Parts: sequence; C-alpha cells; structure tokens
Amino acid sequence: MTNKRLIKVPVMAELAAQDKKAEYLFWVGSAGSYDDRAKKITRAFAKILEHCKVSYAVLGTEETDSGAVARRAGNEFLFQMQAMQNIETLKMYDVKKIITCDPHEFNTFKNEYPDLGGNYEIYHHSQFIEILIAEGKLTINDKEFTNKRITYHDPCYLGRGNEVYEAPRAVLSKLNGELVEMKQNRGRSLCCGAGGAQMFKEAEAGNKEIYELRTEQAVEQNPDFIATACPFCMTMMQDGIKMIEKQDKIQVLDIAEIIERSKKL
Repeated sequence: MTNKRLIKVPVMAELAAQDKKAEYLFWVGSAGSYDDRAKKITRAFAKILEHCKVSYAVLGTEETDSGAVARRAGNEFLFQMQAMQNIETLKMYDVKKIITCDPHEFNTFKNEYPDLGGNYEIYHHSQFIEILIAEGKLTINDKEFTNKRITYHDPCYLGRGNEVYEAPRAVLSKLNGELVEMKQNRGRSLCCGAGGAQMFKEAEAGNKEIYELRTEQAVEQNPDFIATACPFCMTMMQDGIKMIEKQDKIQVLDIAEIIERSKKL
C-alpha cells in the first residue's frame, strides 16, 4: 500500500510573510488540485520534493487555472485574462522556476506565456525527477517493481508537443522492472483522447474512442503497470483498463507515484 504520511507543503504567501523565498514554484494545476485521482499524483510528487529537500512552494488558494483548456476550447479572451492574472501573481513572488506534473500546463507556461511577458524556467516533473536522480539526491530502492513489466504512454503535450521523450524513460529505467514499448511510441504515440479540451466533450456516436485503442496497445504488451506522466492520460488509461475489466491485473500509475512507491516515502 502507498504510504499515507502527510507532509506540510510550503505556500508562497506564508514564506513571503516570513521574508523567505522558494527556488521553485510547484504549479499544481486544476486536475492536481480538484480531481481525486490526480491529487494522489500531487501528493506523491510533493513527498519526492520534501525527501530531496528541494526549496519549493505552491501558491495554494492564489493559484488559478493557467488558461490552457480555455485556449484549446477557443476562448482566447478567457485564456489571456487568466494568463495575465497568473503572470502578475508570479511577478509578485519573483517566480523564476516552475515545476508541474501536467504537460498541458508545462506547454502553456513554456510556449504561450512568453508572448504575454511571462518568461520562466519550466520543468515537467519527469524531467525534474531525472535531475534529482542524476545529482544523487534521489536513489531508487526498488522492490515492488522488480521483474514487473512496465509500459509507458507518451502524453501528446509532453512528447510530440515538446519532444520530451527520454526523461520519463530514463526515470523508469532506474527500476528493476522491464520497460516495454507500445507499438506506437515517442513521436508516433497515439493520443489518450483527452487533449485539446477533448476531456470535456461528449463521445461521438458510432466511433471507437481513442482511449480504447490506446489501452488495447498497452495491454498488448502484457504489462503489470502502465506508466503515465499526465493527469488527463491517467484518467483515460484507467477508464480503458476498467472498460476491459483488467483493473485487478494492470495498475495505472504516474511516474511520481512509481518513484514514491519505490522509495516508500
């Protein structure tokens, strides 16, 4: 079972009140804040940051949506309004570096906020975990994943959108399990079906859902675990596994959750 130990997550406003600053802002995002399943990813990554003594903080109640979904849904006005509000908040705390578990937020901060004056050093959590391992701050004590088959699903906004393919695989390769690739991977990876605001759209009658096709590709590898690196992908892959009633045989876990389990944090 996952360790239920609670930690005190630092908040930017509280640090500022003590005349302190954090080096990194952990941008939780809407999914990581409100979705019950994605909250587990948020907790797992926060435990990793604490374990590695990273100087970080969250915005807490001052964090609003990045506007990524609004722009994909065609509401440019709402996107710019949310983005400008966020940029002013980050300026207030002199934020220079941001980490997020959500590739959609990663893409928006990296590629879209600069047009509005928001320039940051941005990391996806898989990249940051890889750095922590490379610096010797995080070592893998792997028992649960020994001799297990793990297949990794590339999120569109992380992979094809930003060409981050190797960091997640580098992290997973540190486990004692066997990393097996789906027939469509990296730049040819099939979408989970939730990107571009599709998460909030009704299914089209008569068509097989993309997440069903992607789940089939994952199951073809006979994995014990499907590794994801996006809260939206997590939802879609879990739904696919439930649809074919394989949830007792195949677990869907985010990379942060896998590392948290391996370390028993």
